[in-house]
Amino acid sequence: MDLLILIPVAIVGIFALSLILGSFFTVRTAEVAIITRFGKFLSVAEAGLNWKMPYIDAVAGLVSLRVNQITLTMETKTKDNVFVTIPISVQNRVRPERVFDAFYKLSDPVAQIKSYVEQVILGHVPGMTLDEVFASQSSIAAAVKKELDVDMAAFGYEIVNVLVTDIIPDTKVKSAMNDINAAQREQVAATARGEADKILVVKKAEAEAESKALQGQGIANQRKAIIEGLQTSIEQFQKVVDGASAKEVMQLVLVTQYFDTLKSIGESDKTNTLFLNHSPGAVGDISDQLTKSMLAADRAAAS
Repeated sequence: MDLLILIPVAIVGIFALSLILGSFFTVRTAEVAIITRFGKFLSVAEAGLNWKMPYIDAVAGLVSLRVNQITLTMETKTKDNVFVTIPISVQNRVRPERVFDAFYKLSDPVAQIKSYVEQVILGHVPGMTLDEVFASQSSIAAAVKKELDVDMAAFGYEIVNVLVTDIIPDTKVKSAMNDINAAQREQVAATARGEADKILVVKKAEAEAESKALQGQGIANQRKAIIEGLQTSIEQFQKVVDGASAKEVMQLVLVTQYFDTLKSIGESDKTNTLFLNHSPGAVGDISDQLTKSMLAADRAAAS
């Protein structure tokens, strides 16, 4: 008799215990649970251990509070009739205080966000040229974020950031742009090379002019030194030899230099034979010829 009583009591106890234990549930961090009672929204259960009425309350779903990134690819045409592809990343999350709106008002948040992005892009890019689109990536992203913030706030979503990651024109247009860029760079390089060659030519001409000037100055100094030396030699010779005229001394010096020149030529390694069109006795004639040559050179220089 006692056994018949204990069995139902045990069954009831196990059932009651299962009901109690089954009423507890856990929610993970950065998530919330939607609790409904007989299909009607009841409350939002936050992270941790929670309790609900058995068989009456139910967990309708979980909503993540993490930042979610949606990657979209938009294709449109610019003002100068160039088709471009624009990859866009939309970072969004559910507002903790608007979980009900995020769970019940939108059946497909990704499709809704994509529609809004398309609307904003089609309202901005077709009014810009391709160069303006490249220069306005940040402003396009800011315009998309501004529109999405307003539109998605009613559905419980917060737009954290919008990134326009690239502007991809049509392949042929991209190739043409690269060719134009390469041609412009080659033009700049050619100009730079021309300027460099010009500088080299100018510097070379300046160096040659300076070299000629220095060479002329050196010759002038050399002649000046020779004249001063000859003058000193004549004066000393006249002091030693009485009655010697300056012309005779000059002839002697010229003849001496003439034979010194012949001697230096004969001592050269590449000189084997030296032909002279005069005899040793014609020293006087040589002196006269040298004097006449120098006088003729002086007159030519003076004229």
